[in-house]
Amino acid sequence: MKKVLLFALVLCLVFSALFPSAPFSSAFAEQAAPTAEPIPEPTLNPNAEKYDEEHPDELSPDQLYALSAILMVEDTGEVIFEKNPDEIRYPASTTKMLTVLLGILMVDDVYAYVTVSETALDVPADSSTMKLKAGEEIRFIDVLYGTMLLSGNDGANVIAETVSGSIPEFVNLMNSTAQMYGCTNTHFANPHGYHDDNHYSTARDLAIIARQAMQNEQFREIASAVSWSIPKTNMQKARTITTKNEYMLPGSEESPNKYYYPYAVGIKTGSHSRSGYCFAGGAEKDGVRLISVVLFTGKRARWADTIKLMNYGFSQFVSVTPIDLYNMNPITIETNNYSTSDSNRGKILLACQLQDPSVANPRITTTASEVKRMAANLTNLLMIQYTRDFAAPIAAGEVIGTMTYFPQYGDPVVYSLTASRSVARRENAPKTLEEIVNETYADPNPFPPFSAELLMVFLGPVLLVAALVIGFFVLRKKHRAHRMKTPRPSRRYVK
Repeated sequence: MKKVLLFALVLCLVFSALFPSAPFSSAFAEQAAPTAEPIPEPTLNPNAEKYDEEHPDELSPDQLYALSAILMVEDTGEVIFEKNPDEIRYPASTTKMLTVLLGILMVDDVYAYVTVSETALDVPADSSTMKLKAGEEIRFIDVLYGTMLLSGNDGANVIAETVSGSIPEFVNLMNSTAQMYGCTNTHFANPHGYHDDNHYSTARDLAIIARQAMQNEQFREIASAVSWSIPKTNMQKARTITTKNEYMLPGSEESPNKYYYPYAVGIKTGSHSRSGYCFAGGAEKDGVRLISVVLFTGKRARWADTIKLMNYGFSQFVSVTPIDLYNMNPITIETNNYSTSDSNRGKILLACQLQDPSVANPRITTTASEVKRMAANLTNLLMIQYTRDFAAPIAAGEVIGTMTYFPQYGDPVVYSLTASRSVARRENAPKTLEEIVNETYADPNPFPPFSAELLMVFLGPVLLVAALVIGFFVLRKKHRAHRMKTPRPSRRYVK
């Protein structure tokens, strides 16, 4: 019997070869799995200098395998390294960054259940998927994680239908959003990135999208996750999914992963025969956040390229807070009326701290040389105002003024400038106007106390007027007496 079946199979194969248009041949072709085209592996420029891991700041474009690459500061969007960043290329599954971001932004309750449709499962046979099933009821958050960690094309379609009702409508939303973000060389044809000649982008545009996405905390959590547990659904058992992103996997003691990057925070891989291997990466170190994109590079080279870019960025840039800048060039005030026993002659260094501890302390990411320049010219960056005079006494911790920082985005942040030490007042120092006012209001007697000084205040003007009147009458009396003693001339009458 086995020989008969084998003979029949051979006959069928011969028949299909001789008559390719025969019905059997077509049916067999439909059932056969498509053969994926091999993905090319780019090589380094043979004339490039060898990369020196000890000097990551000397990175040159020729030392990257990627045909296009870019490195950007996440906080500001400043580009600090690039290699053909505006050449049109196929983004593959890095497309899913925008798909997942829109899912987060457009769906109110990401923990709500959604139902998987037949059309959402209509993806090419060689697609990466979450293995969803038609009619499956699953939490939307699980679809978001599955789309990122497993690069599920079916998950991307579920997001599209949940947000816009249909995949074509969602693609329109993707393109309008990309334009709004400033992506001038991008056009999407589907929500997952499977190859389409009309689905393209650039390293710069993908970095812009990645930056927008990573500033969303929900997206950042998903992108930086290594694994995620999906609870049981109506059609599948509970399962845990794990990323295949080697950039984020430390490996084990027995089998360490040399491509693991300890500062990695995501983001998204991609690959197909027309795009090569792609990767949009994120990293954070000492407050500096970086975004990188490498396009058309190698399967392992995408990790090596990304690590080179990140190390270059961390060698060039630092992250500081306004408090850090202030402490590099703190303010010292000179008080007056200070005690003669004060060893610092009344000088006080002002300490800086957040006025409202619940407010996040913003960070400024820039080059080390720029940090020094900003610290040396503090008043050009920060507004400083004093809230009291510099007259002693001053108590340690007393607020002397405020410092306000105006970030590029968000509300101004106010800091308190406080006295770092106490300064006593000189014993014979004259009272200040404030002290006089306070003493007056603190005295329960509404009338001022009687004293010689007070008597002189009231009697002085009276005595002065009396003296002037008396003096006037004395002078007048002397003048009359003088006139009486002077002989008058005789009068003669002329007839």
